[in-house]
Amino acid sequence: MNTIRQKAINTIYLSIFGNGLLAFAKGLTGFFGNSYALIADAIESTTDVFASILVLVGLKYSTKPADKNHPYGHGKAEPLITFGVVGFLVISATIIAYESIQHIQSPHKIPEKYTLIVLAVIVVIKEIFYRIVLNKSEETKSTSLKADAWHHRSDAITSLMAFIGISIAIYMGKGYETADDWAALLASGFIIYNAYLIFRPALSEIMDENLYDDFVLEIRTISKSVEGVIDTEKCFVRKSGMSFHIDLHLIVKGNISVKQGHDVAHRLKSELQKKLPEISDVLIHVEPDK
Repeated sequence: MNTIRQKAINTIYLSIFGNGLLAFAKGLTGFFGNSYALIADAIESTTDVFASILVLVGLKYSTKPADKNHPYGHGKAEPLITFGVVGFLVISATIIAYESIQHIQSPHKIPEKYTLIVLAVIVVIKEIFYRIVLNKSEETKSTSLKADAWHHRSDAITSLMAFIGISIAIYMGKGYETADDWAALLASGFIIYNAYLIFRPALSEIMDENLYDDFVLEIRTISKSVEGVIDTEKCFVRKSGMSFHIDLHLIVKGNISVKQGHDVAHRLKSELQKKLPEISDVLIHVEPDK
């Protein structure tokens, strides 16, 4: 579990560094290149930095071991942190939308052509970041890391919208100066939509919604391979941060002793945690075969 935790934390450090560097590059290029779409993009990247820092704090807290006051660990802090990340997305989208409308109503210069080169590079970089962080989120089963990945994807979308808007403004000429502002306004809508995509699974995790059918099937398959196990009945999965807590009803022969039933349950727990290291604990209820 410590290895998984470190992978997630290292990924967040990468996000913080990347977002900070890109926010500076976008803001500088947008200011000198007369493009509010790029400045809006810089605003989002800046909020991404703070959101990533929030995720980092959440990951470190949520992976703390269980204690007397938190017998199930601190994993539920992770989806709560994800709600905070969603808040950052909504705030950045609101700021971008408001400022875009203000710029649309005010005359300004057509953006410089070199802003397109910067944006093209940014779109590629952010998509690469998205894929790296998403891959790590799936590997570590981290909800907040997945939220951070979608931050990169939403950033890539706003950069792409800015590229389209600036291209229209440059090549269509006079009368289309506000095209990049309209692009920024459209991008804010995409950001809100992405915020919902991040919010929904985090809410499901907080509410212990049943979303792990494939995982349950894997648990049942492993269980049947353990000596002494006849079958399984109820199997409930609760996700807590990057780990899982399992409630499992186990069926054994009805004529064996309590100790033998206990030994079967112990073997099964060990086998499940060996094959599925993301499982933090297994509570097993032993039932006799009818």
